[in-house]
Amino acid sequence: MSTTTTSALIRLKSAQKSAKGVSLYSRFVNRPAGRYLAAGAYRVGLTPNHVTAISATFSFAAVVVAALAEPTWAVGLVVWLGLAVGFAFDSADGQLARLRGGGSAVGEWLDHVVDCAKITALHTAVLISFYRHPDHFGTEADGWLLVPLGFQLAAVVTFFGGLLTEQLKPKAAPGDRAEPSTARAVALLPVDHGVFCLVFLLLGGGGAFRWAYTVLAVAAALFLVAFLTKWFRELSAVRR
Repeated sequence: MSTTTTSALIRLKSAQKSAKGVSLYSRFVNRPAGRYLAAGAYRVGLTPNHVTAISATFSFAAVVVAALAEPTWAVGLVVWLGLAVGFAFDSADGQLARLRGGGSAVGEWLDHVVDCAKITALHTAVLISFYRHPDHFGTEADGWLLVPLGFQLAAVVTFFGGLLTEQLKPKAAPGDRAEPSTARAVALLPVDHGVFCLVFLLLGGGGAFRWAYTVLAVAAALFLVAFLTKWFRELSAVRR
């Protein structure tokens, strides 16, 4: 490992965002992976927007495969790998921005647009696959097609609601970094994107994928209700 990369890793480690409200997967798997990718991108002179584009390329390639390829175990592995790498690069772009002294408004905008498009497209891909391969997934009944639609709704509203709440809440005081809760980090695992990506390893299993996906869809709906309640209470105390 070069001196430049090592120096970048040291600087990145000391400039991490708070782990509060972050699941165990993101905290101990995705962020560390993104740190190494950010350091490598810094060494070769990439910008945060370049890294966002790389993240989008991996993620949307996986979406296309999930929607159009035959749902086999090998295809599931390819889809998971593309999504996992894309998610790691999604963490890397923000870390690279902090390493370079701060991000830009357009960079943050691009990152959020790509994230929203990725969420929407991924559940659409599952819907398409359920429709194209009903015998494999056991989705002959039309009601099963409502599962990815409901999952998509919960995921998009959670994403938008969390983003808007963050913008409307008063900013935390500099240096105010609350200790992360391990219990909360474990509880958030069902709605972590990295954990969701793992479900695609079951793609070749048909019914196993359908049920695992459905369980996470139910979890997403329940968490959405909890999040909306929490955010409403927090913002009710804010005067503008």
